[in-house]
Amino acid sequence: MTETSIRTRFAPSPTGMFHVGGARSALFNWAMAQQSPGGRMVLRVEDTDEARNKPEWTDGIVRAMSWLGINAEDPAFEGPYFQSDYAGKHRETAEELHSKGRAYYCDCTGEQVQARRDNPNLGYDGFCRDRGLEPGPGRALRFRVPEGGPTVVEDRIRGRVEFDHASIEDFVIVRSNGSPLFVLANVVDDVEMGITHVVRGEEHLSNTPKQQLLWEALGLEAPVWAHLPVIVNEQRKKLSKRRDKVALESYQEEGYLPEAMVNYLMLLGWAPGDDREIMPWAEMVPLFDIADVNSSSAFFDEKKLRAFNGDYIRSLELDDFIERCEPWLTATGEDAPWPAGNFDREVFARVAPLAQSRVAVLSDIVPNVDFLFLEEPDTEEKSWKKAMKPGIGVPMLEAALERFSDESLSWDTDTLKAATEEAGAGLGLKLGKAQAPVRVAVTGRTVGLPLFESLELLGRERTVARVAAALEKGRAEEAAEGTSEA
Repeated sequence: MTETSIRTRFAPSPTGMFHVGGARSALFNWAMAQQSPGGRMVLRVEDTDEARNKPEWTDGIVRAMSWLGINAEDPAFEGPYFQSDYAGKHRETAEELHSKGRAYYCDCTGEQVQARRDNPNLGYDGFCRDRGLEPGPGRALRFRVPEGGPTVVEDRIRGRVEFDHASIEDFVIVRSNGSPLFVLANVVDDVEMGITHVVRGEEHLSNTPKQQLLWEALGLEAPVWAHLPVIVNEQRKKLSKRRDKVALESYQEEGYLPEAMVNYLMLLGWAPGDDREIMPWAEMVPLFDIADVNSSSAFFDEKKLRAFNGDYIRSLELDDFIERCEPWLTATGEDAPWPAGNFDREVFARVAPLAQSRVAVLSDIVPNVDFLFLEEPDTEEKSWKKAMKPGIGVPMLEAALERFSDESLSWDTDTLKAATEEAGAGLGLKLGKAQAPVRVAVTGRTVGLPLFESLELLGRERTVARVAAALEKGRAEEAAEGTSEA
């Protein structure tokens, strides 16, 4: 970037959740601010909608940004500011536009405007332009759009975009009840805060010519515009909170790492240009240029994000991985994965290296290690049926129980593997099939951590008890099946 003293802003509306699209916009703004000498990213909360003006929602925005690494203590950060604090300036600017003849009052009702339309696609027809109305009850203030010619928006991502004035109606900037509209408030706030760059989603492009006209009417130079590509799902439809998982908080709760999420979001429309995808924030910032962002829609591929996250998890130092798993391992109340007293940190530290190489999100840690901390395994019915096939399940558990109950058998990974292999061989089974009934008996699942390391950690007594219980269940099922056939 060649600009200095960039002041860019992120202006979300509180909605009770932080959209991944908003997170992408925030990160692009943050990168621009951090790479510019003296640069600032201003957080401005659009709080003029009373229904959305809830302090806890604003707090949620700040927390979500902090999780992404946008730290309020960083010199490049400013805010949060609130749009409602500038209401007086909004009204003052509206009066200035009126006094300059750039805006006029209109008492037309919606029904009257509709009745005058020859074409339902046309907007307001300028009926009150020259009536010289003064402020009064039921009168809205409309901006006088210049006649003839286009407004040209120079967009850093999309290039030159022209908007014919004939297609822009004289739009309302102050409602008949005296409250300014977003289009005016947004411009006034940007002026007051010295915003030099506006980087936001594509859906705001249609508002831009109106905002640029307001900047020009105030005799000021409009900021640099950049409209980010829309983010779509696998059906190539715009991400929707009604249909898609779009809340950043849901990914955080599932155990996605913030550094993985940041890395992935930065690649939605932009690439560093060296064929690398996994890249830490510190390396991306100096490479980022808003002009390099692609205008085509960006596909939010949750499978790819999950793969990214798995790569980041595997790159963690072991102690860091253990610490990050802690919230899922020690959760209380309804989220508790097992009785609190059952969790053994030393046992988990021993199994953690095995789990780290297999989990894609941190919440995966619970089903991978719960067999160690539950009194009995949480057996999946599908896994049980798959492993306990007639002629294989019961005989294999009988053979394994005999071998594991032998006190002279050394209880270590290699010996347990050899013992299971020998027991299976006596039944004509290779190790892969021989260990399946043992795994489901001990862990409750057919897929999980390496079996023999798991048996070593679980211990002889608990392993033998679980194999014996599974054997009893298997025999009972076979007996019941035989009775029904008879």
